[in-house]
Amino acid sequence: MIDWTDRHCRYFHRQISRNALLYTEMVVADAIIHGPRERLLSFNIDEHPVALQLGGSDPVKLAEALRIAGPYGYDEINLNVGCPSDRVQSGTFGACLMLTPEVVADCVRAMKAVSKVPVTVKCRIGVDEQEPEEALPELLARVLDAGADAVWIHARKAWLKGLSPKENREIPPLDYGIVYRMKERWPEVFIGINGGIQTLDEAAAHLEHVDGVMLGRAAYQNAGILADLDHRFFGTAAAEPDWDGLRDRMMAYAVRHIESGGRLQHVARHMVGLFTGIPGARRYRQILSSDAAKAGAGPEVIAAAFAAVDFSGAKEALSA
Repeated sequence: MIDWTDRHCRYFHRQISRNALLYTEMVVADAIIHGPRERLLSFNIDEHPVALQLGGSDPVKLAEALRIAGPYGYDEINLNVGCPSDRVQSGTFGACLMLTPEVVADCVRAMKAVSKVPVTVKCRIGVDEQEPEEALPELLARVLDAGADAVWIHARKAWLKGLSPKENREIPPLDYGIVYRMKERWPEVFIGINGGIQTLDEAAAHLEHVDGVMLGRAAYQNAGILADLDHRFFGTAAAEPDWDGLRDRMMAYAVRHIESGGRLQHVARHMVGLFTGIPGARRYRQILSSDAAKAGAGPEVIAAAFAAVDFSGAKEALSA
């Protein structure tokens, strides 16, 4: 979710679900060590619980990045062994690390040695010509032996050559069954599932077999599905979504961001998919997409966008 789940996106999602674990974009260890660490690592305290997702293949650099990130107060550190993009491969991390499970284990071991919070791994079921039934359990065995506290598995292979990142999300077939079998093999380990999950009903079905469900693009492109998440999975009381309250909180947040030198578009771009399928959603999207990008745009754009939505049909559309 590079360029998607930045701190503005996470703050927005946190206003809809108080309990979901949020993940940062993948941040490369070298960038933390040598780059603008405050911009890369700082986040709003309201985002908790939030996990920092790291990219890298050098145990020493990952440990150093984690030492730097420690004081920021993340609730989890996640090592990405699943991203298939070309720029990730050129840095020898992401999904290509599936080919060297011993390197991943060394990275986890080094991170565990300095981390005060859980260290987890997000991986694919395999890459290229690997046989997932062999490659995936070998990776899990190594990283768990190294001390990994949990594993999140994207239930697709990644093809490192010949497919774009977008195609890698669609063309390799999903195999949820192999993820279930990994949970059966390691019943004492937290194993979560990711990949192609579109609804909370699908998430509930997966939770019959695994410990956690990760929603990526489904939550970004239709953030309204998060409105019932706390009630369904965290036992909070059922309640109508407070759309007015969400509007007001995001307007106040936008004001603070603009006053600090930012632009409304930085915040509003993550809100475009909120009311997918609800009457007035098209006009809502138009306002946020066009007006928020204009010079001098302020929180009144968010108010105008919300005013275009017919909330009387929101509950039925979001539960469909």
